[in-house]
Amino acid sequence: MKQSFRAKRMVKQNKRLAQASKLNLVALMDIFTILVFFLMVNQSEVKVLQSDTQLALPHSVAEQLPAETAVLTVHPGRVSLQGKQIWQGDLTADAAVWAPALERELAAQLEALAVQSGPLPEPMKETGRSITVLGDAAVPYALLKRLLAVCASTEYRNVSLAVELQAGEKTAVPETAP
Repeated sequence: MKQSFRAKRMVKQNKRLAQASKLNLVALMDIFTILVFFLMVNQSEVKVLQSDTQLALPHSVAEQLPAETAVLTVHPGRVSLQGKQIWQGDLTADAAVWAPALERELAAQLEALAVQSGPLPEPMKETGRSITVLGDAAVPYALLKRLLAVCASTEYRNVSLAVELQAGEKTAVPETAP
């Protein structure tokens, strides 16, 4: 029996569709190559400090990215240095009771951290070691000032306060007269 043109075409199409499909890896490799370069270029623009979800940083406009430094985290109920808790207690209570013990413990931990990181290089002797303070917005600034004074007394004089960047705001840079 003679097959019609339509039947011949259907048999040919069925043979073609029955073949195993080939995976075109060239296009896939091109996409991954572009993705790798994109991620390499853009990964250096964002600097994220180690933080926890319970910490509410004050809002501000920061123009400089943070550098890798020692991190002092101050919560309303505890203080930690480099992720290690050094004090726990109510920081809103009478400061005369707990402040001397906290200051002694912080000074001891900072001295140990300084000894661990080695002697201070000659170019850094004037500015001191760097430290970043992540202070909760609920912590009184007077307490932060006391902790900053302890840091300054133990070679950690280059202090940065971490803040949360407010979106959409620009700082007005004052123009200088010629």
